[in-house]
Amino acid sequence: MALFEYFPNYVWNLSISIAMASGAELGEIMDMCQPLLKKAEAGEDAGTADFLREWVSVADRLIGLAREDEAKGRLLSAGPKLQRAALYLLTAERMQGHGHPGRAETYARALAAFAEGVRYSRENVERFEIPYRDKAMPVLYTRAEGVSGPAPAVVYLNGLDSNKELLFWSRLPHELAKRGISTLCVDQPGTGETLRLHGLPATWKAEEWGTPVYEWLAARDDVDATRIGVTGISLGGFYAPRVCAFEPRFASGAVWGANHNWAEVQQKRLKREGENPVPHYWKHVQWVFGATDMDDFLEKSAGMHLDGVMEKIRVPFLVTHGAKDRQIAVGYAQRSYDQLVNSPRRELKIFTEREGGVEHVGADNMSFGRSYIADWFAETLGGRLS
Repeated sequence: MALFEYFPNYVWNLSISIAMASGAELGEIMDMCQPLLKKAEAGEDAGTADFLREWVSVADRLIGLAREDEAKGRLLSAGPKLQRAALYLLTAERMQGHGHPGRAETYARALAAFAEGVRYSRENVERFEIPYRDKAMPVLYTRAEGVSGPAPAVVYLNGLDSNKELLFWSRLPHELAKRGISTLCVDQPGTGETLRLHGLPATWKAEEWGTPVYEWLAARDDVDATRIGVTGISLGGFYAPRVCAFEPRFASGAVWGANHNWAEVQQKRLKREGENPVPHYWKHVQWVFGATDMDDFLEKSAGMHLDGVMEKIRVPFLVTHGAKDRQIAVGYAQRSYDQLVNSPRRELKIFTEREGGVEHVGADNMSFGRSYIADWFAETLGGRLS
């Protein structure tokens, strides 16, 4: 397996691959990307305003077509168009630097298109807000299928630059639902709406918001509070173990990409060792952490390692990673696994070229990661495998 590499830089190719895995149409991808090929040659940061323009243009076209469907009462046809429009708007917004003109407007339009698109498509997803520090963490809840009475559930956490909509489109909630498990996709502090609309920056002390998320989910009548798991993607590979370690009521855990020492990764990125996930990287992380400058960011992220944390996990825990991850070295997965000394059931799964999913969080092929993690939770939380 290999990443779809249309552009001459990794960061732009990663965005395309995530979009394709999230439901983009290849023809629309080409419509958006062909005019950008020369722009990408100037590097990952240059040309992102052009990227915004091209992707918004196709999103606008899809919204117009959806309105034509809507006028004819064809809402099941309008729904997927609006969802793809939301995907393209979110992808374009993700590529912009903090404060770039049009970024906030693009994000607002994406949320509106997503909400309308999933409603028209009759998707198994509902938006809620979890109160936190006089503000809120917006979440998307997908219900278990074929379960009578309280069902097991999984809290699903963002990475550095993802959002709850991309978590939903990763299709892990869909796979868990088939296995009789509900999913809560979370815009935790530093991500999605929680950062953009509520102004809550990231903190490495993830248990501060992880426990309120657990308690909100456990209070639901349709959730079995004794069978709640937690997982995270990318930087969520730091947050999920930390939450699991310090909130013992979680019954199982997993990571989709290990992130054992993100503070160390920052030092490597300063030396241009490894790839960045987004353009305008250093401005992005300062915004995410509410930092005033680089020194402030490095200080606020200095605690982001799992040494002394993994040992506190006393429930089943799965560590997955891509063998050729260009952002986070595969050795970090081994370190996380080796330190799970008190887990009653620990597992390390490295995705290889035989199956795919070798890139960062399976950007080359997400199907194997989502199936493996869904099966893990079915086994450890009491879901279905067939």
